[in-house]
Order: sequence, then C-alpha cells, then structure tokens
Amino acid sequence: MVYLGMMILVLTLGMMVFIMKIASQSVRRWKSAQNSAAGPAKSFGYKQELMRDMGGFSNFSVSFSIISILTGAVSYYGYGFTQGGPAIMGIGWPLVTFFVLFVAAAMAELTSAIPTSGAIYHWAAILGGPTWGWFTGWLNIVGQVTIVAGIDYGCATFSSNLIFANPSKMQFLLTYAVILASHALLNHVGINVVSKLNSVSTIYHVVGVFLIIGVLFIAGPTHHVSYLFTTFSTATSSNMPYWGAFLIGLLQAQWTLTGYDASAHTSEETLNPRVQAPWGVFLSVAISGIFGFALLALVTLSIKNPTAVAAAGNNAFIVAIQQAVGSRFGGVLLWLVTIAMWFCGCSSITSSSRMVYAFSRDNGLPLSHYWKRVSKKFHTPAVAIWLIAVIAFLAGISDGIYAVIGTMSVIGLYSSYCIPIALKLRAQFRGIWTSKEDGPWHLGKWSIPVGTIACLWIGFLIILMVVSPTNVQLTSHLVLHYATGKIIFAVLVLLVINYLTTARKTFTGPLLGSYESLSRQLTNNQAATPLAQQLTPHFQLKRDLSNQEHHQN
Repeated sequence: MVYLGMMILVLTLGMMVFIMKIASQSVRRWKSAQNSAAGPAKSFGYKQELMRDMGGFSNFSVSFSIISILTGAVSYYGYGFTQGGPAIMGIGWPLVTFFVLFVAAAMAELTSAIPTSGAIYHWAAILGGPTWGWFTGWLNIVGQVTIVAGIDYGCATFSSNLIFANPSKMQFLLTYAVILASHALLNHVGINVVSKLNSVSTIYHVVGVFLIIGVLFIAGPTHHVSYLFTTFSTATSSNMPYWGAFLIGLLQAQWTLTGYDASAHTSEETLNPRVQAPWGVFLSVAISGIFGFALLALVTLSIKNPTAVAAAGNNAFIVAIQQAVGSRFGGVLLWLVTIAMWFCGCSSITSSSRMVYAFSRDNGLPLSHYWKRVSKKFHTPAVAIWLIAVIAFLAGISDGIYAVIGTMSVIGLYSSYCIPIALKLRAQFRGIWTSKEDGPWHLGKWSIPVGTIACLWIGFLIILMVVSPTNVQLTSHLVLHYATGKIIFAVLVLLVINYLTTARKTFTGPLLGSYESLSRQLTNNQAATPLAQQLTPHFQLKRDLSNQEHHQN
C-alpha cells in the first residue's frame, strides 16, 4: 500500500504540472496574437457596475481563502480520522485532490471563455438555455449560502469557546452574529479593502501552515511515513466495512476543496479576467492540495494516542497537536485557526454576494430588484451582501445542523459546477463549441477528457454525499436520519414547483451578448456553425469600442 500511496501522490503532482503546462502554452499563444487584454462584461451585454480593481494575486486569494486548509482540513480532521484513520490523510487527501484538479481545470476553461459575475449560472444559461441556467443558479446559491454558514459557524464555535468559559447558546449566537456582521460590513465598504484582506489571508495561511509544520518537525514525528499508507482503522460502527467508512471519510478533503469558483464570480472586478481569473480557479486548488497534504501528513505522523484523537470529535486536530507539543501550543493553534476561519468567511461572503447580485440582475430571484442594487459610493452589491449574512445566521440557529450545512454546501456547489461542464461537453461533441470559442486559458485536445472525468467524479461525489449517514437531533426524541439526502430532495422538489409555477413564465435568462448565436444553436438544435464565424461586423465594432472604453477607464 505504500507504493499505491506514493503512486497517487506522484500522479497528482504530475497532473498539476501537466495542466499548468498546457494552459500556460495556450495563454502565451493568445498573448502573442493580441494587442490588448480581453474585453469586460460589456461584451456580454452588461453595463460595468462593479469596480474592476483586483489583480491576479487578489483574485487567486479569494478562492484560496475560501478553500482555507486551516478551516476545512482542521475542523473536519476528526471526521476523516474517525472514518478512515491515517490512510484518509495519506491516500484519501491526494486522491480527492487528483480528481478535483479535473473539475477546477474544466471550470477554469469556462471562466476564461465567459468571465462574468454570474459565472456558473451564466455558463449554464448560455450552453443550455434559461431552464438550465435557473436551476444552476439556485443550486449554486444554496451551496454558497450554506458554505458561508458552515465557515462562520465553525469560526463562532472556536471564538466563543476562547472568549467565554462554557459559552451558552445566546453567547454563541452573539459571537456568530458579530462575525457575520464584520464580514458583511467589510464587503460592503469596498472590494479594494476585501482584496487586501484576501492577500493578507493568503500569506497568513501559508505562514500558519509552515508554522505548524515547522513546530511538529522540530518536535519529531512519532510514526514512520508508512503509517499514512498502511494504517487502515475506523472508529465507526463495525457494521460498516472499512471501504465504506473510507469513502465517507473522503468528505473531509472534499469539503475543504470547495468554493474555488469564487475567482470566477469576481471576474468583473478583476483586471485581465480571461487570464487572471482562470489561474485563480486552478491554482487555488493545486496549492491548497499541496499545503493541505503536508499539514495533514505531519500532524498525523505526530499522533501519540490515536484512540484519544478519534474520540475527540471536532477537537481531534487540537488533541493531536497537544499530544505532539503540549497544551500551550494547542491554545495558540486554536487562535491561529480561528483567525484563518474569519478570513475564510470574509472571502466566502464576497463570492456568494456576487452570485446573488448576478442572478438578481437577471431577475432569477424573488424581489430581484432589491438584491441587485449596487452601492453608489462603494460600487459593491451591498444589499446582496447583507442578505447572505442574514440567511447564514438563520441557518445556524438550530442545534445539530452543522454537519448537514457542510454536506449541503458541497452538493449545491458541485452539482452547479457539473451542469455547465456537462453542457460544454455536449456542445463540443456536437461541434458547436470549437477552439474559436475558447478563452486564452484552455486545454486544447485535452479539454474533453478533463471535462468527462470531472463530471464522473462529481456524480460519484453527490451520490456519496446523499447516502452518507448524517443525523440531526430535531428534538430530544426525534432524530432525522440521513438528513442531507432528505433535505436536498426537499429543496429540489421546491425548486421544481417554483420553476413550473412561476419562473418558467417570468425568467428569460441572462443577457448573452456575443454568445447568443451559440446558445440559439444549442437550444434549438440548429446546425453547428462556430460562433466566431457568425459575428457581424457591427457587433465586432461594438465589442472593439467596448474594449477601448474599458481601457480608457
């Protein structure tokens, strides 16, 4: 099994390098053929309302901060270790990273081709029509809101225990509200402030990970490296075979490597978005995968009492650290992780509010005329920002809902990722989406294999999430078993009813701009003619004028 683990590691690193090499070559070819950066959102029929002030590093930092290995990998460490033991870190983490790289690469291609705040929802509407766009938008919003709730709920749990001795429910909720309010206020003030915070967050995460790794390395690991690849144990019920527990334990890595679509949602606020934003999507996953494995591997190798770690539940990571270096550093680490969670939640509201803004801009939500309002002073979607904060707070009021919030966010986000990727594959197979429709960041002939593997992995992932044994204690006598599956089913039923009764008649989809011809072919089964051949001289002139206006501004 040591050879298997090492092979997965090498394969994952090799895939990172391969995709980066192919994409870099495509970007270089594009730059050599262009005299200016790509056009702004006006090329898709929208007025530029959000301030375009983010550089490439800031765009990457948004997704990197939302992934936040010091949030997901730490808070779900106990869950993964309990289900699959050390092997979930040595084999499970790189295995999930390997497949998520395919999803991130497929999304990066779409980000480069269609850089708008609507991102995933906009892609689905262009490639599949208003119906696909509407469902994709709603699924993404479900994922976006629940991931905000999950991140800040975890941050409030850590914070309240640090501030109060045995915090009450009211003290916890007060902490939770303050954290959400701080994130909403900072996002309201302006993208420039949040961009700087995201850059600080990236540096903070890197320094934090190196700090933990450095201290553990000095303290000296307890186990040999083979411990990560040969120790298969579980603290779950004996009725479940190990392979089943191991698969469920993969959710630790999968929940962590989520939310990287944030770089796509901030495209309209990013300079040269057709190049910078897709790199933000892909690199946030690749770098998080590398740092996450290094952190988890060294922490696991430093465990002295595996039974105590497995029994610690959500505090398993802290117990492992305390076993390695003592309780004093455990307290320092708790503050370090809490601050990382705070940064993560701030970035998450940035991404989710852009999605709500973009969807409301196309009247996809009830009362859209409120949620699409942009602050005239700060040029941010202020109403959408506060809406996300309020809903996230309400989602965290109930007891025992934390695990369901996490799994719901993964199902919502990854199902919304899958739809446009699959629709693009359909367009590629039909010859409608050709190389002329690609953005500067693309994978050429490898695009179809990468997209296919991405869809297969997401399908497997959603099934795994739905059947995972998440239980919610509704009352002292009532437990909702397999809560995630039942809740997501109820959500889908409500969405279908809403669409059939209302949205089907009122929702016409986003403005398509230069992609109107492509969308018409896909939805009306017209003969495949590459979009680039259909651009009229009038539209080409209009696009050039838009580009010129953008650069002058």
